[in-house]
Formats: sequence, C-alpha cells, structure tokens
Amino acid sequence: MRPKGLTSIIACLLACAVVGTAVAQDRYPSKPVRLVVPFAAGGATDIMARIMGQKLGELLGQTFVVDNRPGAGGNLGSDLVAKSPPDGYTLLMATASSHGANPHLYKKFPYHPINDFAVLGVLGINPAALGAHPAIPAKDVPSLIALVRANPGKYSYGSGGVGSILHLCGEQFKIKAGGLDIEHVPYRGSAPMINDLAAGQIMMAFDVLPTILPQIQAGTVRGIANGGVERASALPDLPTVAEQGLTGYVCYSWGVMMAPAKTPAPIVATLHQAMVTALTDQTVVKRLRETGMDVFQPPRDFAQTQEFYQAEVAKWGEIVKATGILLD
Repeated sequence: MRPKGLTSIIACLLACAVVGTAVAQDRYPSKPVRLVVPFAAGGATDIMARIMGQKLGELLGQTFVVDNRPGAGGNLGSDLVAKSPPDGYTLLMATASSHGANPHLYKKFPYHPINDFAVLGVLGINPAALGAHPAIPAKDVPSLIALVRANPGKYSYGSGGVGSILHLCGEQFKIKAGGLDIEHVPYRGSAPMINDLAAGQIMMAFDVLPTILPQIQAGTVRGIANGGVERASALPDLPTVAEQGLTGYVCYSWGVMMAPAKTPAPIVATLHQAMVTALTDQTVVKRLRETGMDVFQPPRDFAQTQEFYQAEVAKWGEIVKATGILLD
C-alpha cells in the first residue's frame, strides 16, 4: 500500500498536469494558423498576405500558412472562412472586391460582409492605376477622354473580370467622364490582362499598383492616372484622376484581415495587436510599399479599423448602384 502522503502528492501532480494542459490549450495560438487568400497565388492579395503572415508568425510564435482558395471573384474562399470554426485558426485576407463590391453585385450571396466576420485590422490601400499602351497618343486623362470621344467604338479597356473592382473602376471612369463609347474586355485575372496591355492587344486598362507598377516602371505601360484619393507613395509623380479633372473619382482596393464572426474577443484582440505591431515594423512597411500599397501610418486602431471597413462596404454599394452592374 502507498503511504497516504505519497498518494496525496501524486494526486496533486496529476491535477497540476491537467490544469497545465488546459492552460496550454487556451493559449493562442497553440498551433499553425491558416490565412486564406480568396484569389490565385502571385496577385496583390497573395503578396500582402505572405508578407503579413510571415511577420505575424514571428510575433506570435506559430506558422501562418497562406492557403489560396480562388474562385467566384473571391467569394469561395471568403465563404469558406465565414463558415469555419470561430477559433482564430482560420483567417481571411479580404479585399474591396470580396467584401466591398461583391455583396452588392449578386442577388443571392453566400455571406454577409459585416455580420459574418470579425474585422481584425487593415493594412492600407492598393490604388488602381489607369495605364495605357505607349502607342496610344494620350498621356493624361483630358487627352485620353478627347481621344476616345473622337474615335467612338475604336478603343477598349481591360479588367480582371466582369464585376471585378477593376471593371467597376472602368465603368466609374466612363460615368465621371460624361459617358464614353469604349468597350470593356474582361480577363480571368490581372496577369493575362497586363500581358495583353503591354503587347498592345488592348490599349488601356485599370489595375492595382502591385500588379501594374512593374510594367509602368519598365516603360511597357504608360501611367495615365492614379485612382486613389492621393498620389501613391510608389508613384508620387503620377497625378490622381480627380486631380486631372474628374472630381470625385476614387477607385482603390484594400487589405483587411478577418476572422469568422463570434471569434472570442481575446483572440481578436491578440491578432489586432499583432497586426499593429507588424505595421510599425519599417521593414514590413517597406516591403508592402514596394509592391505599390499605401500602408496606413500610423496603423489604424481597432475603432478606426471598424469605421474604415464599414464605410468602404457602404461606398462600394453606391458605386455598384451607379454603374448598374448586377451579376446572377
């Protein structure tokens, strides 16, 4: 028989072990985190997710695995996250396409952009630039509008797909210019569209800076205007569309990290603070800016993040309504 004292000691050790295990399970994150990108690898969303995922992994001591789930303009990957367990181990890198425009473009939509997600933090914005093939004789917005008006039906513009942010950028441009006879040519993503623009198969296109910037820098595409509110840090000499006469024109995407709704508040707070810390690291900021992103500095706090996101969802609803584009 064991002495009563020894039995008590063993019981105490076992109890401590159980408590220790429970604490370890409650510690977040205690295993790798999946960061879903609802678009193909190599695009602007994928790039910023990988930059942030690497830094968040360093800060939180766990691997952040980027999982590309493209399809339906970002809807498939976003819906996957919306319906994932709210435990902080499946996150989403959302954009103006997946959460700003798409909910307003479709009559039937699989997720609610506000009710189905917990917004963790915002990185910044990706301005959409209007680029043209160097052979086109226009070098700014007024001369481009004049050229199109003088040649109705002759020119076309490309975008990353029907209903994409880039499509809406183009249609909004036509409206602000008072109506232009210019054909929309949709592509399956930015990469083939940019290749055709550089090759002269199309004469102009809208694309976010992380994709179009290398072509502008190489001279294979001429930068006509920046669609942001202000000039982009990556292209400070390129005036905005509004600066060039189309008052009120704004077209840009953004990167917002999200978790499923009902994710516990402590986990949301941990992830938000990690994002803020990451975005105060000037190496991270430099890497994001080199892609063409305008990183918010100082980083948005939690309240500012919520305000920004909800305003963007409402704004894109108005833009979609103005263009009249609806998808089944």
